Amino acid sequence: MTNIILCGGNGTRLWPLSRNLMPKQFVKLFEGESLFQKTVSRNQKACGAQFIVSNSEQYFLAVDQIEEHNNDHSKSNIQNSKFLLEPVGRNTAPAIALACLALNEEEIVLVTPSDHLIKDEAAYLEAMEKAKTLAQSDNLVTFGITPQYPETGFGYIEANGESVVSFKEKPDAVTAQAYLDAGNYYWNSGMFCFKAGVFLKELKQYTPEIYEACLAAYKNAKRDEMIRITYEDMLAIPEDSIDYAVMEKSSKVKVIPSDIAWSDLGSFESLAEEIDSSTHIINIGSTNNLVLSPKQVATIDVDDLIIIDTADALLVSKKGSSQKVKAVVKELKEQGSELPNIHVTGHRPWGTYTILDESDGYKVKRIVVKTGKRLSLQKHHHRSEHWIVVSGTALVTNGTKEYTVRANESTYIPMGEIHRLENIGKIPLVMIEAQVGEYVGEDDIVRIEDDFARN
Repeated sequence: MTNIILCGGNGTRLWPLSRNLMPKQFVKLFEGESLFQKTVSRNQKACGAQFIVSNSEQYFLAVDQIEEHNNDHSKSNIQNSKFLLEPVGRNTAPAIALACLALNEEEIVLVTPSDHLIKDEAAYLEAMEKAKTLAQSDNLVTFGITPQYPETGFGYIEANGESVVSFKEKPDAVTAQAYLDAGNYYWNSGMFCFKAGVFLKELKQYTPEIYEACLAAYKNAKRDEMIRITYEDMLAIPEDSIDYAVMEKSSKVKVIPSDIAWSDLGSFESLAEEIDSSTHIINIGSTNNLVLSPKQVATIDVDDLIIIDTADALLVSKKGSSQKVKAVVKELKEQGSELPNIHVTGHRPWGTYTILDESDGYKVKRIVVKTGKRLSLQKHHHRSEHWIVVSGTALVTNGTKEYTVRANESTYIPMGEIHRLENIGKIPLVMIEAQVGEYVGEDDIVRIEDDFARN
């Protein structure tokens, strides 16, 4: 069985913890582990391979976190890993179809989001085995979560045993309570199990325009270490969810009722139920607050608040109102702010950079380059750069020159000059970069060559 892990999502509901380039599934909220790493670990117990569908930025995050996870859990290492990169998202039906096209039609796939928390692994693995048995008989299996309260933010599945009666949209409060009272309605988990070929046949029957567009895109895809769908082919695929495209139309659908201590962590309120936020907090007459901050925080006579502090943004909300954070993100985007997109520390396939200071005409960064990695061969139109090596050994390309820079040495890259930075040492290369110019935005990069095939 192959686990197809869907890594979509832009992280707006948990901003400022989550950003477009660091969505919630990659944020390490659980004793140094991310939801993505938990997904990998959990499903390695049931699956012999993993197939990750993501965009290019999330691909590098996924690779880093899998490597980190496997270093810590070497017995869980999966050698047979595949990646498919989508240049633009077209919802779950195309993402799953493209992955299935790359697999044997008899292969059973377990499709899971990468950002869900499941605490009862024993019950989860039991549900997986039931689903696998049903999938072997050419059924499309979905997982219905036993509802714990009348939730209005989820879709529901009406069931008669393992047979699906109907799928329901997100209900109002009265309807949600009626579903809970009825006892045969389940939260729609967004997890599925079926043979790759069975899903593709049902997609072709019920939504042929998506099937044909996916087939064409897959045939045109670039293949190296991963499968890369071209931007034009991806845009040509109609956008739709697996529920609308297949599950609500097929006669082959079964449901596994699942009581697995599940949460989609779709809000700070749900996050507050799952994590301990007492570190660095002094509460004086304060109760029931979610406070996440790297700093020492003291609260006095305040209750039911959400306080999320990051290096570059602070969110304060009443509990019950945090869904409105999407309006904050929308306003920030309209202002042209980078705050919805990236943290002070940005993750790149070659390492990380952290903005230490920034103002009109300059920006100062701490750059860490992994051993054996190098940045793209590039130039900038609006800034020059001063590099100071703190530790490690750098190989610098500066125009037609190539030379080594070691700890406590520096070099200067003039504006417009073609340059590259490479770590040729055996330890991470740490350096300070001072950018000076009329514009120091991250998009002032013209890549000439790139080891990671970025534009």
